[in-house]
Amino acid sequence: MFKEKLKLIPHLPGSYQMKNSEGSIIYVGKAKDLNKRVNSYFNRPHTGKTEKMVSEIADFEYIVAGSELEAFLLEFNLIKHYDPKYNILLKDDKSYPYIEYISKPYPRLQVSRYLNIKRKDKKMLFGPYPNAYAARRIVSLINRLYPLKKCDSMPKKVCLYYHIGECLGYCEHKVDNEKLKKMEEEIISFLRGNGDILKNKILEKIELHSKELNFEMALELKKELDYISIVLDKQKMELHDYTNRDIIGYFFDKGYLSIQILFLRNGRMVGGHTDIFPIVSELEDELDYYIMNFYNRHEVPKEILCSSNINQEILSEIVKTSFIVPQKGKKKKLLEMASTNAKINLENELEIIENDEKRTEQANNDLRELLSLKKLDRIDLFDNSNLFGEFTVSCMVVFKNGKPAKKEYRKYKISLDKNDDYHTMEEVIYRRYYRALIDKTELPDLIVVDGGINQINACLNMLNELNLKIKVCGLRKNDKHRTNDLIDSDGYRVIELERTSPVFHYLTRMQDEVHRYTISYHRQIRSKGAISSVLDNIEGIGAKRKKELIKAFGSVSKIRNASLEEITKILPETIAINLKEYLNNLKEEKSTTKFDTNN
Repeated sequence: MFKEKLKLIPHLPGSYQMKNSEGSIIYVGKAKDLNKRVNSYFNRPHTGKTEKMVSEIADFEYIVAGSELEAFLLEFNLIKHYDPKYNILLKDDKSYPYIEYISKPYPRLQVSRYLNIKRKDKKMLFGPYPNAYAARRIVSLINRLYPLKKCDSMPKKVCLYYHIGECLGYCEHKVDNEKLKKMEEEIISFLRGNGDILKNKILEKIELHSKELNFEMALELKKELDYISIVLDKQKMELHDYTNRDIIGYFFDKGYLSIQILFLRNGRMVGGHTDIFPIVSELEDELDYYIMNFYNRHEVPKEILCSSNINQEILSEIVKTSFIVPQKGKKKKLLEMASTNAKINLENELEIIENDEKRTEQANNDLRELLSLKKLDRIDLFDNSNLFGEFTVSCMVVFKNGKPAKKEYRKYKISLDKNDDYHTMEEVIYRRYYRALIDKTELPDLIVVDGGINQINACLNMLNELNLKIKVCGLRKNDKHRTNDLIDSDGYRVIELERTSPVFHYLTRMQDEVHRYTISYHRQIRSKGAISSVLDNIEGIGAKRKKELIKAFGSVSKIRNASLEEITKILPETIAINLKEYLNNLKEEKSTTKFDTNN
């Protein structure tokens, strides 16, 4: 039956979906020729991840597309929808720091992180920088050398920065536009790669401080000059056309693909991005999908240098930029450098990655056997937190094939106003899996609750109401709050875990992750509760405005540090001023109280 179905696949472009014995989609791919591609999984030997994936295939489906481009987009959307087990898992929480220049209403610099940067936003961004420290240090230095606006809010009187010459007093004084224009030109010129401007400015300041016998300040600036020289030296690989471009190099070996993306901004090297992962399909397909997904999340440069293996025509259409295969010169050398880095990264990391994969796979298999499960692809873990019965929350984290699936994490604010773990667990389990049944989303093979028999019973009670048969376990801690035993819901069997076993470390890692996530959410909720109580003291802030402020800022300190302009997007100006004054006075009262207490 399977062989007959393979013969009927047309020789047309499209997307194919591999399914396991339970009908779940475990892999989505695309092909110019569906017949050749799908048959290739069954008419030749495979190794590594591909071999494992093929061993699980029980059926397949395919969708014919009108062109290779349509097949590409169809594959991308299906992967996003189904999140299959064997497709590339990209890190989705990585954003790079940029230095952002804001010209209006007053010139200032800040370190910003953006996902999905679009050209139409017209933000003046410079970077990405290799790390936030480098970006912050450069912003701090430019602020010392140029009189930019330093305060977040708009004070009524000039502050210390004005008196020491590091601000033009935008709050009180009218500023010369020509002076502003010259300052802006110099800063932007430096951020675009002209290092001499800042170096000369620092040397001027060093000479001035030395003449005034202020050697301490001169020495500080000398250190900053050395740092800028190191940063610029690291960016010495450059092209003099000042074009923003990325260079994509890769290396493939033993079933693993290593990708190195180098960032050139304004002709200078500013950083890079590295990824290593196993692949199960054709190398070219995995490369194309990775690149499309990467630029769906990150800044798209004017030009991307790549090898001829990459589908330039289709990617240019989707990513909306130029993909170029350099043939000679500096661009060719840059591409070779990226590929060499990808090779070195894989050679250095391959043994560690393979060992980690083996340990995780072994631990997952050991746990599956301990609990007599047919398969263990997905584990949902739950944890509860409250403070003396208030701000009760529960969170769920998900591990798929031994790795955190952060897109699947969920937070729950619990309706109970008392410390009651049993009913808290009942509420969160019912809400989570009732919704899963309604939305027809993936169910876990195992549910792990943070606690003993009480929490297990609460979970089983709700699963029975929903007519769901899912294995449940509890992780019981000892009196030192460390993972001690695994309790199986079948007969409440206590499974003692060897402290050195892979299963113990595997469960501990998962328990630590759900606890971290829950505590983080609990702090957030408590912080919002604190905001809410403070906002109750301000006339003109009702329930609706309170909700908008909490959503926009998230904490009292962030509201206090926000500019009046930012707050007036939510509140009328007079109420915004009253709020700022109230928060500033509150801060002063707390500082005074602390001072008096210490004395």
